[in-house]
Amino acid sequence: MKTAFVSGATSGIGEATVRALVGAGWRCVATGRRAERLDALVAELGADRVHAAVFDVRDTAAMDAALDALPQEFRAIDLLVNNAGLAAGLANAQDAELSNWQTMIDTNVTAMVTLTRKLLAGLIERKGAIVTIGSVAGNYIYPGGNVYAGSKAFANHFTLALRADLHGTGVRVTSIEPGMVETEFTLVRTGSQEASDKLYAGVNPMTAEDIADTIRWIAELPPHLNVNRIELMPVNQDFAGFRVARD
Repeated sequence: MKTAFVSGATSGIGEATVRALVGAGWRCVATGRRAERLDALVAELGADRVHAAVFDVRDTAAMDAALDALPQEFRAIDLLVNNAGLAAGLANAQDAELSNWQTMIDTNVTAMVTLTRKLLAGLIERKGAIVTIGSVAGNYIYPGGNVYAGSKAFANHFTLALRADLHGTGVRVTSIEPGMVETEFTLVRTGSQEASDKLYAGVNPMTAEDIADTIRWIAELPPHLNVNRIELMPVNQDFAGFRVARD
């Protein structure tokens, strides 16, 4: 039985990924800050299939402690799903809170590369796989995206750089770059259910399960086949054109 390590598994894409992988016969280490949500996943899916690792990915000492405390049957990681991430605020750069920028960099960049580096030796040993959740925001810029877009551009390209560095190791590496997915992610960014509902009204957006099914598909491809990057959007979303401001 193979084992996946899924960061940010207390809601949204991460939670759906744990369910999808366990349903396909995997074990999962599910991480996040909200112990009660991880405990619910363990209760639902079974302690033999899911191990809850409660820590904030921005806390390196807590990350190390959680990795050291993994039960023996969950220690051999075959798949890392770098899912933990957030967007804080939609203000233009000149009006944005610097603390929001720092939180996004700490979570989407620093924590992601730290966790990847710590698991890399084992993934190479097992010829495993790395799937990172980037974003179309890293490819297509929009007003208010600023540091979030920059952090996801980093995630997208760091993942491709990993692919180059891991040449010849047998490790498969994929950047998944979704567009509009309706999850708690937008609640964090907008701060209200009303604002989230307004954003997705009439869009028929993707769901967490859509992305989780994509992750499961990639994870279970033959070992000689690598999906380098995959960009997904709901049919009702596309990339915007240029804008012109006139005097």
